[in-house]
Amino acid sequence: MSHIALVTLVVRDYDEAIAFYTGPLGFELVEDTDRGDGSRWVVVRPRGGEASLLLARAGDDDQRASVGAQTGGRVGFFLHTDDFARDHARMTAAGVRFLEEPRHEPYGSVAVFEDLYGNRWDLLQPTPTAA
Repeated sequence: MSHIALVTLVVRDYDEAIAFYTGPLGFELVEDTDRGDGSRWVVVRPRGGEASLLLARAGDDDQRASVGAQTGGRVGFFLHTDDFARDHARMTAAGVRFLEEPRHEPYGSVAVFEDLYGNRWDLLQPTPTAA
């Protein structure tokens, strides 16, 4: 069986990205390996999750221009939760910027938030039939 294991997210700085994803979002740092050329292999993932993010520092002007706009302003990342109210409250208290009030859709409870660079995410608790 195949599955997506890792998705690259272009970031401005390794340490600020690690701090955001492991702090306000509560992800775990899976790996942070110095590659010897000024670059690092940095992997984070939601606790208990399977898919991970490779935090890749922008290395040139084109990559720097894509930081925060990797999906053209659309929601590009979906963080599932088993307790929407708990995680929304925790993330809000930690300073995560939500772009809307929580809403309840047929597929679940959801609210759009931005990461530290402006990439849009859904915090989503799927309804049992939509999972």
